[in-house]
Amino acid sequence: MKVVYFSFSGNVRRFISRTGIEDTFEITQDNSTTHIDEPFILVTGTIGFGEVPQPVQSFLDVNGERLEAVAASGNRNWGQNFAKAGRTISEDYQVPLLMKFEVQGSNRDVEEFKVKVGQYNEDYRREKIQSH
Repeated sequence: MKVVYFSFSGNVRRFISRTGIEDTFEITQDNSTTHIDEPFILVTGTIGFGEVPQPVQSFLDVNGERLEAVAASGNRNWGQNFAKAGRTISEDYQVPLLMKFEVQGSNRDVEEFKVKVGQYNEDYRREKIQSH
């Protein structure tokens, strides 16, 4: 499964790099309206008081129907707004929030994400296919 990510300050980019996942696409201001033709999992940071970054929203405006799940980075100092962009996207697009992690994530967060991405088809997509 493709992993699409946005990194405002480099933390999410470092997180994704540590996963070793190769099928990735980094959203930037310049490519935020690029159309992709495959399902993806989104990883994003949160900005301001819990807002979805503008390049991420622009990307979702074009590609939201292929969004399968989301994970989000944030800072626990923001309390209830910690990684809130992930919760917002999950609710707006009716997709699972796989996880939230602080800043660039711990080694445990990296391993958890790799497992969740690897098991995504088994854990989530099957539910969409089964008719009973």
